[in-house]
Amino acid sequence: MQSYTTVRGTATAEIVEKKSRFIASVAHVETEEEALAFLERIRAENRMARHNVYAYVLRADGRVRYSDDGEPQKTAGMPTLEAIQHAGIVDVVVVVTRYFGGILLGTGGLVRAYTQATQEGLAAAEKVTVSRCVDVTVRTEYPLYERILRAAEDAGAKVVDTAFTNEVELSLRMLDGAQQPLLDKLTELCRGQERVEVSEPYDAPF
Repeated sequence: MQSYTTVRGTATAEIVEKKSRFIASVAHVETEEEALAFLERIRAENRMARHNVYAYVLRADGRVRYSDDGEPQKTAGMPTLEAIQHAGIVDVVVVVTRYFGGILLGTGGLVRAYTQATQEGLAAAEKVTVSRCVDVTVRTEYPLYERILRAAEDAGAKVVDTAFTNEVELSLRMLDGAQQPLLDKLTELCRGQERVEVSEPYDAPF
């Protein structure tokens, strides 16, 4: 699986263009239902707004949708979508709420405003890279702890958790497909006495 970039949680950002307020609300979503539920929430919170333009990009089926919500065609939803795609972010919805300031912006002005608002919203969001990972759990005696830790770091694994009892239990996360050299090194270090468990592959931030 190829790695992909998404956002964590939600974020907002606002710009003002000729007295019109453009508020970008960004959220991580994985289904169309989640995207539309977020849109309805933003609409409910901004009932007095003139427009609630939206766009979303989902990994599932490569689904992409956008709406101008009453703005002139291709001046709002499309620029919002293109800003998301240019950022290379998926599983995300952006709703840009416009409070009209009384001054017409023209098509070029609208495109710039919706693009900038989306860019600002995405910039405010926390980005995460999701990859196909496995968890490797190692239980070992204390004298080998530092050497196993170095071997894990050399193999590109990240320490997720460490428990110190009568032995050390290390929980490691690494990219699926990269685990065999580490497993071989553990066998060498522990002379076959190590206790190692490897999880099934799953998608996780890495």
